[in-house]
Amino acid sequence: MSANDVAHETKVVVRGSGLGFAQEISARTHRLVADEPVSDGGMDTGPTPYEFLLAALGSCASMTVALYARRKSWPLEAVTVRLAHSRIHAVDCAECETNAARLDRVEWSLQFRGNLTAAQRARLLEIAQMCPVHRTLRSEVHLPPPTVDSSPA
Repeated sequence: MSANDVAHETKVVVRGSGLGFAQEISARTHRLVADEPVSDGGMDTGPTPYEFLLAALGSCASMTVALYARRKSWPLEAVTVRLAHSRIHAVDCAECETNAARLDRVEWSLQFRGNLTAAQRARLLEIAQMCPVHRTLRSEVHLPPPTVDSSPA
């Protein structure tokens, strides 16, 4: 890992009791909770892991689009990103390159408020797909098996 990689390293700690699904998440100075809905055996004390995944993509896309519009001095007033996650059969996905029986599908739409031209809106849609989280989700992610940390939690 180069010095440049270390500067962009993200660290998160997740703790759970083992008795339910609720998890305490620490990210820098922030404290979050993840859980599952009551219908899935959780207590619904926070978003699900997939809702956090969608939130990561939506917030990154919105931030990236807003930054681009500011740099161009475009009259973007607000961005709304709506996302949904589902699992589909690979045979139902003509544009997919996988041989897996099922795959994850994220559908998303963006709404731009402001006096933008059609060309500006089209460009912002392209820019949303260049956000770092989207690029990560679309790339090959190296995810080695976890290690066991024997130190006290």
